[in-house]
Amino acid sequence: MQDEYRTVARAGVHETEINRSRFLCALAPAATEQEAQDFIAAVRKEHADATHNCWAYVIGADASVQKASDDGEPGGTAGVPMLQMLLRRDMRYVVAVVTRYYGGVKLGAGGLIRAYGGSVGEALDALGTITRRRFRLATVTVDHQRAGKVQNDLRATGREVRDVRYGEAVTIEIGLPDADVDAFRAWLADVTAGTAGFELGGEAYGDA
Repeated sequence: MQDEYRTVARAGVHETEINRSRFLCALAPAATEQEAQDFIAAVRKEHADATHNCWAYVIGADASVQKASDDGEPGGTAGVPMLQMLLRRDMRYVVAVVTRYYGGVKLGAGGLIRAYGGSVGEALDALGTITRRRFRLATVTVDHQRAGKVQNDLRATGREVRDVRYGEAVTIEIGLPDADVDAFRAWLADVTAGTAGFELGGEAYGDA
């Protein structure tokens, strides 16, 4: 698994004009391939009168799914440069659709490649990106007496407290970078005089 990846901060649209053609780049985060395809379908429906709706998406922290379409532009001049721009920026779990309204001036293959790739790059700059980092889920079990202090200490040291459940004991779910697990275990034993339970769970990604 990748230690971290970047994705778009929010969904949005950025417009550029090149030689009288309008290029609208719609970007959105997409957790699955289905989400990416649904977003593409929605943009195509919204801009059904456009000359082209070209798209690219990258799904998976390791970029395991990569797809692109030129939607009628000359082969390799639209979808591929869009995809290459996403990959060059280390973008994952993201979908881009560039809608083109033809303005009467032909751009040529080189011009199209620059226009489609460039409009994705500009949209990423305009909408912003966030880094998500891999971490281990871990569960801390502590008695009620110590729970408040442990929670405060966790937040004070910048640990991500994901969930707190109260039962016979208090169960606190946190996220930890792999490298911190041993040090955290020692810290927890120290602050709870060895009374806390600690269990490692699976892996997930969170905002860095």
